[in-house]
Amino acid sequence: MLQFYTMRPELRLLFMGTPEFAIPPLEKLVHEHCHVVAVYTQPDRPGGRGRSLIMSPVKLAALDMGLPVVQPSSLKEGAAVEQLAGFQPDVVMVAAFGQILPQ
Repeated sequence: MLQFYTMRPELRLLFMGTPEFAIPPLEKLVHEHCHVVAVYTQPDRPGGRGRSLIMSPVKLAALDMGLPVVQPSSLKEGAAVEQLAGFQPDVVMVAAFGQILPQ
């Protein structure tokens, strides 16, 4: 069972996740009225016989919740780090994101 400890609503939270596994924590944060400034997830990938782009489950959920979605190919690039810093998060929550986070 997912337990949630109340966070101050003024905290700026950045969420990182990709598969179905990461959706319940994101939903809980939104349900508890946490200020989610952005959702980071893996880039859309080609799949299926037509090799059409397939969105990650977290991207689909975040878009349904009206949250901004960012899909960097790598967090090691300077532009990606600057973009992340631009959100000025107080907390970064990671649930099965799929990339190694640089220091």
